[in-house]
Amino acid sequence: MRKLIIISAGLFLAAIYLVFFYAPVESVMGIVQKIFYFHLPLAFTAFFSYLVAFVCGLLYLVKKESKWDIYSAGSVEIGVVLTTLVLITGSLWARPIWNTWWTWDPRLTTSLILWLIYAAYLILRMSIEQESKRATFCAVMAIIGFVDVPIVFMSARLWRSIHPVVVKSNSIAMEPSMKLALLLAMFAFFSLWFALFRIRTSGGFLLEKIKHLENRIMEK
Repeated sequence: MRKLIIISAGLFLAAIYLVFFYAPVESVMGIVQKIFYFHLPLAFTAFFSYLVAFVCGLLYLVKKESKWDIYSAGSVEIGVVLTTLVLITGSLWARPIWNTWWTWDPRLTTSLILWLIYAAYLILRMSIEQESKRATFCAVMAIIGFVDVPIVFMSARLWRSIHPVVVKSNSIAMEPSMKLALLLAMFAFFSLWFALFRIRTSGGFLLEKIKHLENRIMEK
């Protein structure tokens, strides 16, 4: 765990250096474009969170093992935080470029819907006390909610959108130095994701053991 955190911190320091001192300032948007190097990795790691929750939800419905519910819950919690940061950084980017904090653009709207779906997932977890029933309902919601992830990704291509499309099917529309900075930022955010996932799921397993001990004590 400690090694993973150290690696993540090192990657972030290197990424920050490349973003602000190596990658050139974008000619049209200027310095505000630097938000992109954090905005896109946040979005990709959020999508990854929901993919993990989707897979774990399927595995829970098949195997009925509590570990898959713990993995799914931890991944969704991280994903909601990341999606919140995606919406915030997107608004900070939009204000000087689009002259507005928010617009009902397809990419923004579908991203907000994604946040609402998984925020509802967390509310559902808190509202059901019976463990097996809660895990089943949440697994189904994690699976259904994932449908919006590819919609968010493809929204700027499917509908008329003012959101820039940087990642294309066969290339990334950036200078080589910008690509390097973005790639390192991606590695930094994914390493952070795995560190947070380890911490969150370890806490989930510990809480499960405590509940089992409490139940055994109550039975005696």
